[in-house]
Amino acid sequence: MSFASLLVGAEPRDAGFALTIPEDWHQGRTAYGGLSAALALSAARRLEPEFPPLRSALVSFVGPLYGAVEARARVLRRGRNATWVSAEVLRGGEVGMTASFVFMRPAESAVLVEQLPPPRELTVPDDARPVPTERSPTFLGAHFEVRFAVPRSETARPEVCWWVRPKVREGLDPVLSAVLTADALPPGVLPLVPRGAPISSMTWQINLLSPAPETRDGWWLLRDVGEFAGHGGSSERMDLWNADGQPVIAGMQSVALFG
Repeated sequence: MSFASLLVGAEPRDAGFALTIPEDWHQGRTAYGGLSAALALSAARRLEPEFPPLRSALVSFVGPLYGAVEARARVLRRGRNATWVSAEVLRGGEVGMTASFVFMRPAESAVLVEQLPPPRELTVPDDARPVPTERSPTFLGAHFEVRFAVPRSETARPEVCWWVRPKVREGLDPVLSAVLTADALPPGVLPLVPRGAPISSMTWQINLLSPAPETRDGWWLLRDVGEFAGHGGSSERMDLWNADGQPVIAGMQSVALFG
C-alpha cells in the first residue's frame, strides 16, 4: 500500500488520525523512519490547511512503531511569520516518534549563500544502475526505485549516494515526497560496519532549502556521509537534491552503532 493510500484510509481522530502500518513499510522491527516522519508531518498539516511552507523538522526515533498507530499534532506557537508544531506517532498509547516542525512563509533576504553542490561524477538516473534490494530493509524494494548515483569507489568509505523515488507518486505532493524519501539511504558508515551489526537511528534534523521543492520524474538525489563515528555512534550528514541538482534538504542524523 502506497503512502498516499495509507493516508486516504486513515481514521480521523482528535488532532490527528489512526492507521495500520503494513509490514512492507518495515525497517527491521519498526517502521521506516521516513514513513514515521511523513505521518507526523501529515498530522501537523491537517491542523490547518493554510500553514506556510515547511522549513525545518527535528525528529526523535523513541521506540518501535508497527501495526496500529496513531499520529497527532498540536500548535505550540503562532508567530507573525512562523508557526511551531509538535507531533507524535504512538503505538499502544506509547510514543514511538516525536517531531517538531517549523512552518514559515518566505521573506525578502539580503543574504544568499549556495554552498551545497551535488556530488561530482554524477550519473543521471536514466543511465544509473539499479541498487540490489534483496538484502535491504523490506520498505526499500517494496516502495522505492533506487539507483547508484556515483561510480563505485575502489576503497570503502563512509558515504552512500543514490537516486531514489517512490514507486507510487500519485496523490503525493513534493514536500511529503521529499520527506518520505529523504531517510531511504543506509547510514554513510555502513560500508565500514561489520556485516550483521545492528544499527539504529536516534535523531534526524532536516532543513528545507526551498519553500516549494519540485523534481523531475519523481527522482531525488540522496547522499549520506558519516562525518564522525566512535563510542557506539555516528554523526551523519544527509542531503537531498532534485533531479536538476538544486539543493532541497540539508540534514543531519545521529545513529547508534552496536558493533
